[in-house]
Amino acid sequence: MITEDHTETTPKPEAFPTIAAPPVRLPAVVPARKKAKPRAKRLLALLLLAAVGAAIWWWLRLTPTLAPGLAVGNGRLEADEIDIDTKFAGRILTLNVDEGDLVKPGQIVAVMDTRDLEAQLKQYQELVLQAQRTLDQSKANYAQQQAIVRFAQQEIDRTGYLVPRGAATQETLDQQKQLLDSATATLNADAAAVGAAEHALDAATHQVELYQVNIADNSLVAPKEGPIEYRVANVGEVLPAGGKVFTMLDASYVYMDIYLPTAAAGRVRFGSEARIVLDAYPDHVIPAKVVFIASQAQFTPKEVETQDERDKLMFRVRVRIDADRLEGRAAMVRSGLPGVAYVLADPTAVWPANLLPSPLPPAAR
Repeated sequence: MITEDHTETTPKPEAFPTIAAPPVRLPAVVPARKKAKPRAKRLLALLLLAAVGAAIWWWLRLTPTLAPGLAVGNGRLEADEIDIDTKFAGRILTLNVDEGDLVKPGQIVAVMDTRDLEAQLKQYQELVLQAQRTLDQSKANYAQQQAIVRFAQQEIDRTGYLVPRGAATQETLDQQKQLLDSATATLNADAAAVGAAEHALDAATHQVELYQVNIADNSLVAPKEGPIEYRVANVGEVLPAGGKVFTMLDASYVYMDIYLPTAAAGRVRFGSEARIVLDAYPDHVIPAKVVFIASQAQFTPKEVETQDERDKLMFRVRVRIDADRLEGRAAMVRSGLPGVAYVLADPTAVWPANLLPSPLPPAAR
């Protein structure tokens, strides 16, 4: 009889792998923040006060105190833009200036290709010579026919004297009268030919003058004094009639548009004195005059600052710098400079000392 042994065998410890326990991470020790020293706090406060004071001083320096009877508005200094365009379609041959160059009135800034016009000009010049020769020939024929008419008239006079005396017949006199009538008709025809030749000569001469003007108009000139702002086309480009080549600034018409509320705009008059102070030159006061006041109010542009947010509808007012003050200073004209314009709304008001006109800068010749 066989007896089974059901006793469980306990496994040996080395039969299982040893599992290491995970390391225990302790929280980092954060050192306590050191308290700021009272001296550093006082220094920081002094620096903040100094910055605020400097900002206030600078703002007051840029914005003079508004005296009674004055209206103020901000804007940008602008100059009239003039487009220098082609009169005829054609190809640009040369450009004599570029962006930033200062030009004078009548200065040639660009030249268009005029070879086709010059060829047509030569054609009409030859027609003028031909018409002149035709006219000379017609005048010679007319003079010759005048001599024939005079001779025929003399023959009639002599024959008419001899017929009553029996020295000539009536038939001869009648024949001579017919010759005179024929010569007179030919003379009238020659006179008409002279007139036609003169008209042909005038027409050909006018065509020559026309092509000379067209060729001259293909030399683009600056109409005013001022700097070239943009160059739109380049050498070799073919432009249509009216194609833009340059945009220049009129240095004699410099202005600033400002926007005033109804209460201020209603007191401003055409020709009222004004002062312009640019942000770039806060110490320089430029005298100006009101040249335009809008007849209708409009919504205030975003870039315009108003003293009262309720002033949503404003009147545009333009103040222009006197052209005499700008003479010889075209190189100083800058478009787009921000600034402030002060307008004399009360004729009896007096300009404060900080808004008196500054001396003229030296002219840049």
